[in-house]
Amino acid sequence: MSGLLWIIVVGFIAGILARLISPGPNNPQGFILTTVLGIAGAFIATWIGQAIGHYSPNQGAGFITATIGAVVVLFIWNRLVASGVIRDRQ
Repeated sequence: MSGLLWIIVVGFIAGILARLISPGPNNPQGFILTTVLGIAGAFIATWIGQAIGHYSPNQGAGFITATIGAVVVLFIWNRLVASGVIRDRQ
């Protein structure tokens, strides 16, 4: 349970950092969506890290890896918005 809580907290911070690192016109609007994308990035970073054996099953991604994961998720979000697959409210 503490591993899941750690991923959520790190993902929250990673989402904010990812938003600061890669600002642009297609960034998700709103605090909640940015946080959700950051948490998704942290989960993806944890999953990949555990799959390649970098993290143990009870260990979550660190701040740097989670931030990289959040930037990747934000990039994918931006490409989906740019192609019109997802409509971003502005």
